Amino acid sequence: MSAIPDIDLDHVAVAVEEQASAWPRYAGDLGGQWLAGGAETGFSAAQVRYANGMKVEVLEPYAVERNDFLRRFLDRSGPGPHHLTFKVADIALALELVEAAGYRPVNVNIDYPEWKEAFIHPKDAPGVVVQLAQAAGSWQSSPPEGFPASRLDEPARLVHVGHAVADLDEGLRLFVELLGGKEIDGGADHDLRWVDLAWPGPGRVRLLEATSTASAVAAWVGERAGRVHHLAFAVAQPRHVADAVAIGDEVFEVEPDANLGARLLLAAPTEAPFPRPLAG
Repeated sequence: MSAIPDIDLDHVAVAVEEQASAWPRYAGDLGGQWLAGGAETGFSAAQVRYANGMKVEVLEPYAVERNDFLRRFLDRSGPGPHHLTFKVADIALALELVEAAGYRPVNVNIDYPEWKEAFIHPKDAPGVVVQLAQAAGSWQSSPPEGFPASRLDEPARLVHVGHAVADLDEGLRLFVELLGGKEIDGGADHDLRWVDLAWPGPGRVRLLEATSTASAVAAWVGERAGRVHHLAFAVAQPRHVADAVAIGDEVFEVEPDANLGARLLLAAPTEAPFPRPLAG
């Protein structure tokens, strides 16, 4: 299998009913700085950027009578992480390599020079939508009225996206062999295996595999092929973030039910704030 060349992890997207409900957390508590927003058929999207350049995109349903994919996602799964977006230099080449690797690209749209995109379905991914995009330029716009100010002196860093998989080898096949992630760390303990992957920019993915059916990660994945487990942020005074609960080793957790379906892990901004995963 050949990895897609000139590829970089750009952002993680979360789906919510109303974008305004997400901004107190992602902008206020974590200091995300407004980047851009706009509406398309089926959804409205907006992005905030963190101190290391990594971004969170927040999606809400819009014009669902013409395209109800996001509405169906929310009705089926509730709010929470929706997709990972990788920017590529040549989407035509990327699609050839996706198909050669045995994955099935869906919703391919390469008609517009400004933005060309395709997706890998979560049944293949495994367990998360992967968007491949070729962009001709940057995306910027003014923030909406009432967009909250950061409560931090310095924005947080989005350190990694934690993605739990039923089969770590399958996760590595996609994220390393096709999507070009570089293994930078990893390990195992009594009920977890994990690998940290990096791309040229700030984007990082931590793959987690439960090795015990009694582990919390195994329960989180359930019968799925995979499921985004958490977003890890380095933030000053993490204990002061609303709903944060200490879970040991100076790491704090905001449970999914307290954050629109997306679990947050928070730690102080040291050089390596998350040296290993949570106990499974």
